[in-house]
Amino acid sequence: MPKYVFFVTCPKGVEYLLADEMGGFGLSLIRNAPAGVWLEGDLEAGYRACLWSRLANRVILHLAEVDARSADELYEGVVRQEWQSHIPAGGSFKVSFLGQNEAIRNTQFGAQKVKDGIVDSIRGAGAPRPSVAQKEPDVAISARLNRGRLSLGIDISGHSLHMRGYRTDKGLAPLKENLAAALLMRAGWPEIAANGGDFVDPMCGSGTLVIEAALMALDIAPGRKTERFGFEKWPGHQPELWLGLRQEAERRAHEAKQKRIPAFAGYDQDSRVIATAWKNIQRAGLEGVVHVEARSVQEFTRLATWAETGLVLSNPPYGERLSERKELAGLYQSLGESILRGVPGWRLGVFTGAPEFGKSVGLRSFKQYKLFNGKLPAQLLLFEVTAENARTPRDPDAQRGLLPRIVNEERAAMLRNRLKKNVKSIGQWARKQGISCYRLYDADMPEYAVAIDIYEGQVHVQEYAAPKSVDDRAARERLAEALAVIPEVLEVSPGNIVCKQRQRQSGTQQYEKQAASGEYFQVQEHGCVLKVNLKDYLDTGLFLDHRPVRHWIQKNAAGKRFLNLFCYTGAASVHAAVGGATRSLSLDMSKTYVNWAQENLALNRVDPRKHIVEQADCLAWLADRSTRDQRFDLIFMDPPTFSNSARMKGVLDIQRDHATLVRQCMERLSSDGLLIFSNNFRKFRLDEALASEFEVAEVSASTLDKDFQRNPKIHRCWHIRHQNS
Repeated sequence: MPKYVFFVTCPKGVEYLLADEMGGFGLSLIRNAPAGVWLEGDLEAGYRACLWSRLANRVILHLAEVDARSADELYEGVVRQEWQSHIPAGGSFKVSFLGQNEAIRNTQFGAQKVKDGIVDSIRGAGAPRPSVAQKEPDVAISARLNRGRLSLGIDISGHSLHMRGYRTDKGLAPLKENLAAALLMRAGWPEIAANGGDFVDPMCGSGTLVIEAALMALDIAPGRKTERFGFEKWPGHQPELWLGLRQEAERRAHEAKQKRIPAFAGYDQDSRVIATAWKNIQRAGLEGVVHVEARSVQEFTRLATWAETGLVLSNPPYGERLSERKELAGLYQSLGESILRGVPGWRLGVFTGAPEFGKSVGLRSFKQYKLFNGKLPAQLLLFEVTAENARTPRDPDAQRGLLPRIVNEERAAMLRNRLKKNVKSIGQWARKQGISCYRLYDADMPEYAVAIDIYEGQVHVQEYAAPKSVDDRAARERLAEALAVIPEVLEVSPGNIVCKQRQRQSGTQQYEKQAASGEYFQVQEHGCVLKVNLKDYLDTGLFLDHRPVRHWIQKNAAGKRFLNLFCYTGAASVHAAVGGATRSLSLDMSKTYVNWAQENLALNRVDPRKHIVEQADCLAWLADRSTRDQRFDLIFMDPPTFSNSARMKGVLDIQRDHATLVRQCMERLSSDGLLIFSNNFRKFRLDEALASEFEVAEVSASTLDKDFQRNPKIHRCWHIRHQNS
């Protein structure tokens, strides 16, 4: 059976779960992408993904990738494809177009150019002209534009697979079905069900979680009730193969009912959403299997028929408005008390956009997963329900040392307007570029000396230390105003804002912990997955200003040997590896950052035998003659301005020592290789002698994206080559 390439989309944050699920259908991973995965497999595996995936949105059968730097180039690329092989003679199609670039700024325009190319291609081949049908077309064409390339494919799912067909009525703020399935998998429900456990959602709303839990435990295919998939009128469709898979799904559902069926219960204090849940249960064919009723969290009690083990999983209110937040601590505390009293020995999962209220549950969380509910950042908190894990419930809002408040409305209005302006300009630019981590504000106004960075919906606020001439009380007053304005303008929960004071660090201070939350989460950057922590260190694990440098490395690393000195958390090494570097060596003195770099590489499925991270004093390594035999084609060196760490043999002063470091790097650089040298010392001056020994070009301006162009001194960067290379 021939092999095909598929692109399968999913909710943001679910990519790795999806890759594992697809592997079970016989699809092998090519690479991860933001909100999706690229895979390879036969048509049967693609059919299985449509019928059985609990996590996917759409399954795209990839046809081609064409140049699309202009509208004409896009059209020419489309018209060259053999569309008569994919659209039935005289049939209908529609085009879904995503993305934009400088030439194609409107998705409707992009879709029209694709339609024109398809129609002209088919007519040019002498076949009947196809028609365009927005509703129920024979074939749905997927066109996804990323910068100057357009991916073309057939949407063989035909509709978003999160729609199982049972949910036509919705409660307030319902979870999508595939996100509910992802939560169940992360919470360990398949294993708990296999071991005889039961399932309860004490705030079930319209019943999505409890229904998905039942479908999963009863081995019922999510697409079982789907009337038509997108491949059924595609000319390459194999009906007999598809019929066999449908029959297999029916057999599996029948066999599962012969085994023990877990108890499935859902409760909600709103009788109206319980009525909706009953309708959804009936449409899902789960009458007599899933039970729901109107009951508050405080009234939660254990039924005698429930097993000794099980899962409680719920999606409580987030309290996005300040008035709602006042009630949350009590609600989360009641949830924890009821569960601890009612089902000790079970597991509790809480999916929330206000994860700080996990402290109010009164249990110690053993695992946290960063996900998104639509565009809203959220977190799945997992707890083992035991007396040993009990802790004193806390109201996070009552614990704040600095309460957000506006003292001077006129002054706060200035900040509000500036942030709105930046959201419109920088935020819009970031979305168009597919950038989800960026600097929104950098002390634009002297009254508010803070840097505001966005990390995929989380907000990192750094307060620059005020000069001694500024009264400390006045500085705190302005910071409190900023913390009041930021959630309002950015439409984020106050719990998703982390605030720190930024001061000059030296020696071992740069490695010292600021907190011990252990709250890491993953972000995407140009197809790479990177782990960040906004709370525990002064820096987050990702220097946002070096984003263009990392991207350049990724685009130019193919076939090269890469050396990353003072590698920090290894982000540049990840980009090099993803970009096709044959091997890499990353060195840093901090064991914390070495471990972090290794984890970042592992997240991107990089071969650890070819891409190595070692704990080393870079000064000593460069001075060591035994390492000079190692050759690299691309070296990145971004040292600290000053370091006198006890782990170092010497003291690093970048102004004094940079020429020596550069020369030592050049000894290890291949004849036609490149050294990228960067640092963030504001008063730095490059040793003029280096220009007589090597080809030196300052590239600082090209290494600053729009979000850092207001502060061009954030870093400086040079490309250094051997002369006549």
